[in-house]
Amino acid sequence: MRALETIAESIRVGYAHPTTVLNTLIEAENEGGLGAVRRVERQLALGNVALQERGHPHHDLARMWLGAARAYLVTQAERKQAV
Repeated sequence: MRALETIAESIRVGYAHPTTVLNTLIEAENEGGLGAVRRVERQLALGNVALQERGHPHHDLARMWLGAARAYLVTQAERKQAV
């Protein structure tokens, strides 16, 4: 999944532009629906724990990605309920 590659690279360099975050989540949804975004969220949750345990210098950025994925899922669920 390309989204995971984008996220990994972002965490590696320690920077993510807000537009990149949103576009990455949109691309994940376009590729595989909300299930794909849920898989990204699950990978981020697992990866964030591992990064924090290892003391990775950019684990805060991983947490930000996780929060963004969760917010995206909540927003999409609210949108579907509103229709």
